[in-house]
Amino acid sequence: MADTPLPLLPQVQVLSKDFAPELESSKDGVETWWITKEELLPLCSVLKNKLPQPFDFLYDLTAIDETRRKNGAPQRQDLTLVYLLRSYARNQDLRLKIALRADLKDAPSLCSVWPCANWYEREVWDLFGIRFDGHPCLRRIMMPSSWQGHPLLKTHPARATEMGPFSLPDEVRDFEQESLRFDPKAWGLKPTGLEDEFMWLNLGPNHPSVHGVFRIMLQLDGEAIRNAIPDIGYHHRGAEKMAERQSWHSYIPYTDRIDYLGGVMNNLPYVMALERLGGIEVPERAKVIRVMMAEIFRILSHLLFYGTFAQDVGALSPIFYMFVDREKLFGIVEAITGARMHPSWFRIGGVANDLPNGWDKMILTWLDEMPKRLRDYDKMVLANRILRKRTVGVGAYDSATAIEWGVTGPGLRATGFDWDLRKARPYSGYEQFEFDVPLAQNGDCYDRCLVRVEEIRQSMRIIRQCVENMPGGPYKADHVLTTPPPKDRTMEDIDTLIPHFLGVSWGPVIPAGEVHSEVEATKGSNAYYVISDGGNMSYRTHIRTPSFPHLQMIPVLAKGQMVADLIATIGSIDFVMADVDR
Repeated sequence: MADTPLPLLPQVQVLSKDFAPELESSKDGVETWWITKEELLPLCSVLKNKLPQPFDFLYDLTAIDETRRKNGAPQRQDLTLVYLLRSYARNQDLRLKIALRADLKDAPSLCSVWPCANWYEREVWDLFGIRFDGHPCLRRIMMPSSWQGHPLLKTHPARATEMGPFSLPDEVRDFEQESLRFDPKAWGLKPTGLEDEFMWLNLGPNHPSVHGVFRIMLQLDGEAIRNAIPDIGYHHRGAEKMAERQSWHSYIPYTDRIDYLGGVMNNLPYVMALERLGGIEVPERAKVIRVMMAEIFRILSHLLFYGTFAQDVGALSPIFYMFVDREKLFGIVEAITGARMHPSWFRIGGVANDLPNGWDKMILTWLDEMPKRLRDYDKMVLANRILRKRTVGVGAYDSATAIEWGVTGPGLRATGFDWDLRKARPYSGYEQFEFDVPLAQNGDCYDRCLVRVEEIRQSMRIIRQCVENMPGGPYKADHVLTTPPPKDRTMEDIDTLIPHFLGVSWGPVIPAGEVHSEVEATKGSNAYYVISDGGNMSYRTHIRTPSFPHLQMIPVLAKGQMVADLIATIGSIDFVMADVDR
């Protein structure tokens, strides 16, 4: 009989004998260690490089301004750095926390351990003012380089009404324009010393091939790419800051706009986090409805990807056919929710309304028609010789590289790595459904497309099971912290009228605590790290999106490519800039 493996902390202490973190219990069950900033770098080196079944993935990095918090761990000071590490082999997460004083806001950079730490550290510096010693190019990433202050500090204004009137004198305008000029030295690049320097090409931030307001500075030798520098933040709207001034319910529509192609799937990790904080049990019918609607939006997103990816490499017709199918599916979404792209339909404890009469016939009709059309699209796109020449072997990476750079979702599964959160850590009842996880092997542009197309078929399998096995019962939980009571009962007794009024106007009071909630979204892993201080608004809401680390990998993929190959590579990533910039 094999020996039972030691718990995580004793395994680490075997390798680091003097290491003794302070432990914190969390409502999400993630093992949480408080450490010092001096311990961070050696500890992470052990966790990643020396531990059996290592923590090979830096899943997320963020910070908390603790200065106005009433509830929380006794170890906290003015700011807290929060690292979330993941071991795929263990199927386990580990949260590290570092307490910082306002006058000593610095920590060592982890870029030497996990390359994907680069952008996360830049974001924390930009929004909180925490410096990372040893970072190769610590500069703003979301805010303009001319911005004053750090917006996620509690002292920074959250509304325009808290700021003075806007004005743009000529000298300020000229300064802002000059700050947009690209300076290679400011990005950490050194001259080559050659007589003929390479040419710089500005791609974006408004260009069809970059799928939104996204800029890439390309250093070219002829048409071969020597360097590619992504520049994001043009779509930044302060979604996390807005969470601190909205009631728990009224923030739900904001989540729709993160991955604006994911619809209600964006609502799901947010409401699941609040349900865990509030101890709310979601009825089975509501869970199945959520799964069905989430998979519908997965198909809607993948169909758009399929068409635009073909368009990026020169095939114009497919996207018009695929939009016909999307319109039919949007018609079903509208019949069920009353809206199309942004229904904001999930609620704490369930969904906004029950399913309407005839919903099942509409969905089954679409499911019966779609397989033939998908086969036609495969002939038009996947079997197209030109598309194959443009994408097979282009923009390829292996599983180890993908994990190093934070790739999740179809981009990771295209390398042959079998990880889908719906299977590995089922949520909302996914363990009850039969479906396969599509995989590929080469990790190139073609395989990333192939995996998403197969995911459309698997989503259709899940939706059909939802329709054929939809349970009865309530569509929302009977809990004081969930959606308001049924409207018709408010006219019958005061005990229903008062909670309805408070629930709509003021919102629920969520118990104090911290929860990380994650879903397998359309583009990869999407998670909400929600902190309640025992009030009717969030103290801190951090959104971990898949597209943010995916774009950070572009310099690795682009080096040595031709410009035309880069366009195919960008299209294969499947991102939207609202998902990146938030």
